[in-house]
Amino acid sequence: MTHKIIIDTDPGIDDAMAIFYAALHPDIDIVGMTSVFGNVTAEIAARNAIVLAERVGQTIPVAKGAAKPMVMEPNGVSDYVHGVEGFGTMPAQPITGKPVDEPAHEFICRMIHEHPNEIILCPIGPLTNIAMALEHDPTIAAKTKAVYIMGGGLNKGNVTEYAEANIWNDPHAADAVFAASWDITMVGLDVTTLVQCVPADFERLAASTPTIGGFLNEAVQFYMDFYASHYGKRGCDMHDPTAIIAITDPQYFTIETHALEVIVDGARIGQTLRSTDPSRPKHKVPMDVDAEGVKQRFLSMIETGF
Repeated sequence: MTHKIIIDTDPGIDDAMAIFYAALHPDIDIVGMTSVFGNVTAEIAARNAIVLAERVGQTIPVAKGAAKPMVMEPNGVSDYVHGVEGFGTMPAQPITGKPVDEPAHEFICRMIHEHPNEIILCPIGPLTNIAMALEHDPTIAAKTKAVYIMGGGLNKGNVTEYAEANIWNDPHAADAVFAASWDITMVGLDVTTLVQCVPADFERLAASTPTIGGFLNEAVQFYMDFYASHYGKRGCDMHDPTAIIAITDPQYFTIETHALEVIVDGARIGQTLRSTDPSRPKHKVPMDVDAEGVKQRFLSMIETGF
């Protein structure tokens, strides 16, 4: 079965891992990517999405999306985690393509209507574009096959004690997305922090596939520096690729179902909660994972590259 997906992204080093995995997977067809602020600006994110598509030899439409949250003031980009240009210490990478002349939220709506009940949305950045698409055309919820979100976490945060970065960067958008009646799987910190790679893993990829693995190995050094300085370990959590792997390999995940809501102000802003509101739909939330299985799935897929 081929999965038609739109990746909404702010690349970003672990975004690059996720996009490479999806691009190389024989059962995934990336029908588009949309850029959003977060790890970098929306402008840089659009360029970086094209960089990644071109590095795997694919022409994928990229639509530029939201540059700031729907309601609140932006928090600022995560250049201390991903580097100023998004790929560690690498300078801005050249591209031959350019973004399509269509805003991301309109691109998302159009693609869903052109492929009803076939598109899987996979936002791996703040949820602003997804919420804007819903606001622009609420009927897309009934015509979207599924939504796989890298974000949130019911038991932990990362930018604060309570909040995960993607939800924290636009909590109002996230809350609107979770309130909608569509098939969401929220792949959050409860599982993504359990899937970890270490320097030897990226050295393995660089040796087997210099074009892709070599790129990741160079970019990830900055990312692992951040983990070493903040968490005392030289490695990295595999946040974004884990969300894509949940699409192709659900057998690795233990799923619970919960209605979800997001705190949109105060000290706990960005916290994702189990909701007691009976009007809210229930969504799938992986709460445990075969971490080694997911890791080896990622590594083996990247090794098929070039």
